[in-house]
Amino acid sequence: MPISALTAWQALFERARLRAGQRVLIHGAAGSVGSFAVQLARWCGAHVIGTASAQHLDFVHALGADEVIDYRATRFEDIVHDMDVVLDTVGGETLQRSWGVLKSGGTLVTIAAQSEEIKDPVVRDAFFIVVANGPQLAEIARLIDDGQLRVFLQEAFPLAQAQQAYARAQGGGNRGKVVLRVVN
Repeated sequence: MPISALTAWQALFERARLRAGQRVLIHGAAGSVGSFAVQLARWCGAHVIGTASAQHLDFVHALGADEVIDYRATRFEDIVHDMDVVLDTVGGETLQRSWGVLKSGGTLVTIAAQSEEIKDPVVRDAFFIVVANGPQLAEIARLIDDGQLRVFLQEAFPLAQAQQAYARAQGGGNRGKVVLRVVN
């Protein structure tokens, strides 16, 4: 949880400088980072649009998204324009198509591309890697404790089934964290 939540926090508030009233598009809104990003963007007062597969549309709405786009049925760039911020957790073609939905002066942040692969300096600036930050983690913990930020559990495994837990986590399509139970 700490890495996903902190990544969402830093992407939205440090890199993109998201503020109340702005419009943000979050790709992969049902994923680990995306689900925290939707909640944090809503918490700060932004208008949130998320992309997700059909089976996760209701979940992303429940997280606080104002609009959710089934990326398999609709090309987001056909209906989304003039975004202040795009947070890309998907990469590839989704990242490339996202530049066209930004308004002039808008910000795109991606966690799904390797900065070494990027030649364009504007795109290179969009990439970042999360860094440890105690005060930000403390604020995230406060939001969780206050019920303003929710953590979701997909499945819990006993430590003896760590290999199965890892396979489940790597299989994709999870809506929440896969965790190991360690009992004394």
